Amino acid sequence: MGPYEFAGGTAVVTGAASGIGEALAGQLADRGSDLVLVDRDAERLVAVAEGIRTAHPALAVRTYVVDLADERATDELGATLASAHPETTLLVNNAGVALGGRFDQVTVEEFEWVMAINFRAVVRLTAALLPTLQAHPGSHLVNVSSIFGIFAPAGQAAYAASKFAVRGFSESLRHELVDDEVGLTVVHPGGIRTRIAESARIGSGVPPEMAAGREEFDKLLRIPPEKAAARIVAAIEKRRPRLLIGASAKVPDALVRLRPGTYWRPIARVVGRRAAAGGRG
Repeated sequence: MGPYEFAGGTAVVTGAASGIGEALAGQLADRGSDLVLVDRDAERLVAVAEGIRTAHPALAVRTYVVDLADERATDELGATLASAHPETTLLVNNAGVALGGRFDQVTVEEFEWVMAINFRAVVRLTAALLPTLQAHPGSHLVNVSSIFGIFAPAGQAAYAASKFAVRGFSESLRHELVDDEVGLTVVHPGGIRTRIAESARIGSGVPPEMAAGREEFDKLLRIPPEKAAARIVAAIEKRRPRLLIGASAKVPDALVRLRPGTYWRPIARVVGRRAAAGGRG
């Protein structure tokens, strides 16, 4: 396939009210894409959409307020998008949530909440919109995994499970779509400064003194979302199958390859030192 053409197509972006999704929406608009923006935060989503409409009055910008944890609502959204936006040529499954706590400190319901948003919503929306993408050869699909889809840290069983699932689903689907001329990029961001740490849930069984560690983790998120979005846009255009963003993704990826069974010890030492130093260095 040749480079992806942004102008003239419609891009669907989930998790578009903040972080990478918000930055992607703006940069896709800069490239001439009409937009369909999805998020559960109505107030933030309206602000993002209005800002883009002001900057790009010729573009169509539609919004849908949906909580992707609600699987029925997600299915209804998928059906609506497929019927109302048959011109869609790009789907970016970006929405994600986090849950802190060891597996024995979280409930099955909390675990399933993460899986519903991070993985099952990706599958459901892809299933709904894949025929639309296939109808437009040259279309593209982006699934945002995580560096935690490459290595699995202690205390992140639910998040890592969801992001490994996104990775496996994406890699298999990419091979299936070759003959349909639909590209697929799976993205593994490192420490991107988004609201995910701020909005993360803490397992109901996590002691209060351990829950305070969320603030330390937040200090490790240093890459601006605009920079991450620019890397993703470039990867879409070039049809890159896999994108690692930041040294915080590339270094662990190499370490996992070298030490697949024992990578966690050196990573844990580095993370601990940086958190103790306030995220500097």
